[in-house]
Amino acid sequence: MAALEEEFTLSSVVLSAGPEGLLGVEQSDKTDQFLVTDSGRTVILYKVSDQKPLGSWSVKQGQIITCPAVCNFQTGEYIVVHDNKVLRIWNNEDVNLDKVFKATLSAEVYRILSVQGTEPLVLFKEGAVRGLEALLADPQQKIETIISDEEVIKWTKFFLVFRHPVLIFITEKHENYFAYVQMFNSCILTKYTLLLGQDENSVIESFTASVDRKFISLMSLSSDGCIYETLIPIRPTDPEKNQSLVRSLLLKAVVSGNARNGVALTALDQDHVAVLGSPLESSKECLSVWNIKFQTLQTSKELPQGTSGQLWYYGEHLFMLHGKSLTVIPYKCEVSSLAGALGKLKHSQDPGTHVMPHFVNWETPQGCGLGFQNSEQSRRIKDSEKHIEVEVRKFLALKQTPDFHTVIGDTVTGLLERCKAEPSFYPRNCLMQLIQTHVLSYSLCPDLMEIALKKKDVQLLQLCLQQFPDIPESVTCACLKIFLSIGDDSLQETDVSMESVFDYSNSVHDEKMEEQTEILQNGFNPEEDKCNNCDQELNKKPQDKTKESTSCPVVQKRAALLNAILHSAYSETFLLPHLKDIPAQHITLFLKYLYFLYLKCSENATMTLPGIHPPTLNQIMDWICLLLDANFTVVVMMPEAKRLLINLYKLVKSQVSVYSELNKIEVSFRELQKLNQEKNNRGLYSIEVLELF
Repeated sequence: MAALEEEFTLSSVVLSAGPEGLLGVEQSDKTDQFLVTDSGRTVILYKVSDQKPLGSWSVKQGQIITCPAVCNFQTGEYIVVHDNKVLRIWNNEDVNLDKVFKATLSAEVYRILSVQGTEPLVLFKEGAVRGLEALLADPQQKIETIISDEEVIKWTKFFLVFRHPVLIFITEKHENYFAYVQMFNSCILTKYTLLLGQDENSVIESFTASVDRKFISLMSLSSDGCIYETLIPIRPTDPEKNQSLVRSLLLKAVVSGNARNGVALTALDQDHVAVLGSPLESSKECLSVWNIKFQTLQTSKELPQGTSGQLWYYGEHLFMLHGKSLTVIPYKCEVSSLAGALGKLKHSQDPGTHVMPHFVNWETPQGCGLGFQNSEQSRRIKDSEKHIEVEVRKFLALKQTPDFHTVIGDTVTGLLERCKAEPSFYPRNCLMQLIQTHVLSYSLCPDLMEIALKKKDVQLLQLCLQQFPDIPESVTCACLKIFLSIGDDSLQETDVSMESVFDYSNSVHDEKMEEQTEILQNGFNPEEDKCNNCDQELNKKPQDKTKESTSCPVVQKRAALLNAILHSAYSETFLLPHLKDIPAQHITLFLKYLYFLYLKCSENATMTLPGIHPPTLNQIMDWICLLLDANFTVVVMMPEAKRLLINLYKLVKSQVSVYSELNKIEVSFRELQKLNQEKNNRGLYSIEVLELF
């Protein structure tokens, strides 16, 4: 689930924004500080938390800034280009840009690109790229032409993949679009032709991209109001060949096709995008957040003063021009799930917690992708739960790495160690994703269920019971205690798997029950309070009996949790001692539920329950016997359990009767089979009447 928080104006200073808005908003080397470049002569450094400028620098009258200012993260200095070719470098102590370092280049610059962990790059308008240090060593060096005549760069993005710089830029020529991917570790430049597909007449108005280990996900917002995706391989199969890539429809009609002030698109994470523009059948401009995984609109905010059609995203802040002021809108995006996409996810946050803004280095020397292999890496995993979940999801999307099983185990171990060291840290969504890989077991990560038991996390415990084949009987009983003791109110706020629970009816259909009771010899009167003449009662036909309505004694979510217990593997010898530790009232509740399931089984001739993975009759009967064997002395002393015990006695007697008759039929059929094997009826015609009773 995504949420846009209350917006605020970054500064009351009116920025010199031209008809196309600002030149750019870029991150500085301080997490909370940003460089804002207007479309005239000025660069302003803002501190977001204080909502005020920290410094302002302007070029001389007659000069114009042509490239957004960026920060060199290696030195903490700032870089800007004015008049297309003049590069300036300064720091916080400098006051006058005219007196700072200056270098005049031999070709016009399109953009300077800078990210944490590497030196800045300079992308020239003709498509050539230079590292800043190499360029400053010889500012007048010849710059080659990469793109063709009349081809214009429209958008660019700079990534780090495996700690290596990767640059992508998009060009347009006569409404044809091309993607160039520059790999700096191998000095390979690959060109791709972007095929627009069926709607060849659409014009791409905005680009955004995200990257994983194998692909660059290039998303584009077209003039038809739809978002499309193109997957560009990071390692091309044939880099020398101009390859074609087809885009696919990602989201349909997210904005109106005739937006007044342009539109903008930016990727927030792997599953969410922010869109700036007018929604369908509306003239009002809005900022919207969409879940691309589930194709749902998560939230939106009207912008009555209009925008410039520009949108920037850093950390958990969105920047845009609202009217003539630079506006910041904080946002939150939970890890994508169906419940969150549909707005059904319950949100709870510890008031003492906060999101740490640092990014974790998931790379390892072995290339495993998740850094839990040594103590130093474990100490560096101090990132927010949200970011860890995103990185884990990226790794799980690969799944084909040779050491996949090992990395999953190491990841869970690292997360659990931090959970024990920091009680407030509990990445439950991340742990659930790892459990669902089907490569974990209890013996591989015993601390997982121990922590979940302490947290009373019934959803995770249910998932472990469904996935782990080697859970000890003591842990199974500990789960059962929590499932029986947790309050109904707490359960209502919990998201558990309901696939084993069918739609419980409040009544048993009299006619159907009467018919099947006659057939199965399984009738008994739940209203009988005395066990006298029980054998006679079992043999009576229930034609004149009054059926009582049977309702489930537990809420459906508790039933789903108890069903996970019924499906779990156990050894009777080791389970019985632990069942004796469960309070008698909880044992009684469980027995009532099992009795209810038996009644539901007896409603049809197959003696089965509906549902995807319901408990079987054998499981129901086995657990009734287990509970009575372990706790009969205690339960028999409870007055409120008397009626239940009488009904259970009749239930067991009816089952003995049923199986006795089934055994007779089985023996009869075996004898019949022997007779058929002994006779040779070739060419003979005969009619035989066999009486089984």
